[in-house]
Amino acid sequence: MRTTDFAPGSVLLIGAGPGTLDLLTVRGLRALEAADVIVADRLGARTVIDELTAERGAPLEAEIIDVGKNPGHHPVPQERINEILVEQARAGRRVVRLKGGDPFVFGRGGEELAHLHAAGIDARVVPGVTSANSVPAVAGIPLTHRRLATAYTVITGHDQLTGLGGGRDHTVVVLMGIGTLAHSAMVLAGGERGGDCPVAIIEDGYGAGQRVTVGTLETIAFQAARRGVRNPAVVVVGDVVRLSPYAAGAFTEVNPADFLSALTMTRTP
Repeated sequence: MRTTDFAPGSVLLIGAGPGTLDLLTVRGLRALEAADVIVADRLGARTVIDELTAERGAPLEAEIIDVGKNPGHHPVPQERINEILVEQARAGRRVVRLKGGDPFVFGRGGEELAHLHAAGIDARVVPGVTSANSVPAVAGIPLTHRRLATAYTVITGHDQLTGLGGGRDHTVVVLMGIGTLAHSAMVLAGGERGGDCPVAIIEDGYGAGQRVTVGTLETIAFQAARRGVRNPAVVVVGDVVRLSPYAAGAFTEVNPADFLSALTMTRTP
């Protein structure tokens, strides 16, 4: 993206990725450096700004407006965020709305884009790397795997899980799910997946506090409580968890290589 493509009075909704500068897109980086004002979330976005400042050896020239949210505490309501974006654009500024992950994956980016368009503001989206797939990847967990998992669903811990079908070959990724972990595990265990279905929790993916906890739907809530697991975290449910190096020894009945070999033999015509 050229600076001339980012006109005064326009807004770019940019995904900051999972919270590390080297996973920000090139287009997103160029927009941050060209912006007059950055309206930033807490998760992912602030870390990227801090790392970029350290790499440059100087702060960004843009004014930074912090609209970050904590679980259960939203000091700047979404309606006010929408208003801030319109106000800044109408003031003739180049506005970046910096959101963690991808703006269109549980980021309310669609709402903000619709509000800006309704107000007559030129607004576009720069996609980001969502934590739904990047954080499991850092723990060596693919969301799909040949002959093992052919589909996956991304939900939040606030969503109803009772209607979520599928077995262990349908991976479930739960974002913002630590507060409701015990209930989610109970609901998923009551279906086709069963209580011994593998689960992994990845805390603070790509951050200094990165940690992985591996268990089953029956045990994971107890393990998380015992270890003091906290957000930000991503929960992965399904047989793909067995492929993680962090799962070594967690499922003593079979190691990942033997598991895949047996699976291939049983599914080969």
